[in-house]
Amino acid sequence: MNRHQEKRARLLGALREAGAGGVGLAKSTSNLFRDRVREGGADSRPRIDLSGFNEVVRVDVAGGCVEAEGMTTYADLAEATLAHGVMPCVVPQLKSITLGGAAAGVGIEASSFKYGLVHDTLLSIDVLLADGSIVTCTPDNEHRDLFFGFPNSYGTLGYAIKVSARTVPVKPYVRIEHVRHTNAKDYFQELEARCRAKDADFIDGTVFSEREMFVTLGRFADSAPGTSDYSFEHIYYRSIREKETDHLATRDFIWRWDTDWFWCSKNLFVQNPLVRRLVGRERLNSTTYAKVMRWNSKWGFTRAFSRLTGNYPESVIQDVDIPIARAPEFLAFFLNEVGILPVWICPIGAYDSQARFPLYPVDPNTLYVNFGFWDVVKDRVRRESGWYNRKIERKVTELGGVKSLYSDSYYPEEEFWRLYNRPAYDALKRRYDPQGRFKDLYQKCVLRH
Repeated sequence: MNRHQEKRARLLGALREAGAGGVGLAKSTSNLFRDRVREGGADSRPRIDLSGFNEVVRVDVAGGCVEAEGMTTYADLAEATLAHGVMPCVVPQLKSITLGGAAAGVGIEASSFKYGLVHDTLLSIDVLLADGSIVTCTPDNEHRDLFFGFPNSYGTLGYAIKVSARTVPVKPYVRIEHVRHTNAKDYFQELEARCRAKDADFIDGTVFSEREMFVTLGRFADSAPGTSDYSFEHIYYRSIREKETDHLATRDFIWRWDTDWFWCSKNLFVQNPLVRRLVGRERLNSTTYAKVMRWNSKWGFTRAFSRLTGNYPESVIQDVDIPIARAPEFLAFFLNEVGILPVWICPIGAYDSQARFPLYPVDPNTLYVNFGFWDVVKDRVRRESGWYNRKIERKVTELGGVKSLYSDSYYPEEEFWRLYNRPAYDALKRRYDPQGRFKDLYQKCVLRH
């Protein structure tokens, strides 16, 4: 805590020296999957490096919470809490995601059926505003409007300096059960029933085809007959089809998806056993893959290759949340119109049925299903930019769902603000960024400024 206070003092001193004019965030890592469009002219704002705000401040086991700085990765956060026999209620799937990033964006995992999204589990957020001041936001203080408005704001209202989140006790192992289905209607009915029963600690699922889909149930266990290791030679998502039951150490369960970026590591050829051994255990992770992705985005290797093969690729990297009653309809649409497989399935409940987060407008009394799909559609026909993504956006709206904004979006401006609550956003802007020193949500998430 003393070190954190020293960092804050140095930060505020640097901001005073920089003077008025707002701040911009200087950082070398990101889990956003959209390229920024560079505008002409120099950005005169001081670039504030918050990378040093990356430490766990306090693990309060008795109080059921952890305090950590905004740039703390979930890899470090989980390591610190597991040492005390607890974990954050929701730990997003990738090690390089930061606590502040999950607070400002949307974080999810297999415990979300019980605890909601990451922002449902937060207790307080210290936010650096555009004018260089820092405010503490809680659900019941004078900045509660920013506490509830911060999720899905993506740095357009401020940056998280310190966050407090709920924790839950853990056991050493997780026992996994994979339940196979061949019919979408039955599949989502069982998924809903399992969530309502709350007889598991983790629930997610995987769709491999319209006739092969799995509900995966995870339960904490004190002991295990043996454990699987999916951090090197073996690949977790393949095991879903191969094993009815499995056991993992709790730490390995938390990061079961990170080693292969779910299944997206296939695009980097590291699912080949020989390539996998050459790459090595230490580099099989989301951090490595993100660096390769950004290198490819900069130099356009795959775009050039696609042109040579006569394809017109479109990146479709999205997570969308659909009310469970409409989930079979969305899956049928997606398999028919887009066709990317596998698809990750993750149910989302609400920790507090009264909580309202205006910029991510889901009904806390409704069970939602997150559909995660991340790949490239290779089309032999040249289409307008974002053609497949736009079809998905329209379908999500039609079914009463909502889309995360961490990747490319193609909404017309009027439609975007109708979906993401412009009146609430404008009220937050007037109070916390009245000079408009940060870009607004549409500029950042759709126009990519």
